[in-house]
Order: sequence, then structure tokens, then C-alpha cells
Amino acid sequence: MEIHQSAVILLLVFATAFTAYGQPDDIKPRYQKFLNQHFGPSVSEHDCDKEIRKRGITASGTANGCKDVNTFIQANKNNIKVVCGRNGGTPQGGNLFKSNQPFPVVTCKLQSGQRHPNCQYRGKKSTRYIVLGCDREWPVHYEEGIIN
Repeated sequence: MEIHQSAVILLLVFATAFTAYGQPDDIKPRYQKFLNQHFGPSVSEHDCDKEIRKRGITASGTANGCKDVNTFIQANKNNIKVVCGRNGGTPQGGNLFKSNQPFPVVTCKLQSGQRHPNCQYRGKKSTRYIVLGCDREWPVHYEEGIIN
């Protein structure tokens, strides 16, 4: 039995479409917020001020308050999402999962300022296990990073 190249391409298109549309509608805005705040495959420790300002990241519950700490995960979306499943993460109770593998991250800590966009951050690059809040195997919250 011979499989034609066009059949393989068609299967790949369907698999990609299924993955993109497999996300429940109520999770989409929470997942997008998570990506905006924590997805940073090319963010360096020198980019904290620029990235936080550009993305409009502020402290929870405030209109313009500076967030004390924000972490950018330097990995692709699929590797991050895997943490919320059985193969890539270990349940920690509730909806939290700890990654089975460490991730490179940039942690941005507030140095000065109280109101966005006048927040000044200092970034530090490290490798750590991450703990994510997940909803139906989609990351929706960055809980913490654990150095081991």
C-alpha cells in the first residue's frame, strides 16, 4: 500500500486544525492572557522593561499598578502546554502541575516605579521547573518557578 504525499499533507492539515479548534471557548481568553504575560521564547534579561510595557502587563486587581515579578518562559507553546498533561507535568494538587523538565526562564523583578508605564525591572535568566495552573490541559496561570 502506497501513501501519497498529498494524503500525508492533508492529514497534517487536519491534525493542526483539530489542535487549534480543540480548545474550549471559555479557556481561550485565559490562555491568551497567560501567553501575553509568560510566553517569551526570545525575551532576554535585558528586555524586561520593553516587554512588560509593550504587553501592558500590570499587577492583578489594579488598572496601572506595576507588577512585582513577572516570568517569561523561553520555550515554544507546545512544550509549555505539555506541562498540563500526564507526560510533561506532575499534579501538585488543585489545578497545578509541576513540569517534569526544567525550562529556561527570564524573571523580571520590579526595581522602581508604582504605575505603568513607569515601571523599571531587572531581569535574571535561570533554568527552573515551572508550576502552572491548568484548565482542561491548557495553561492559564503561572504559579511559580522552582530551582532544583
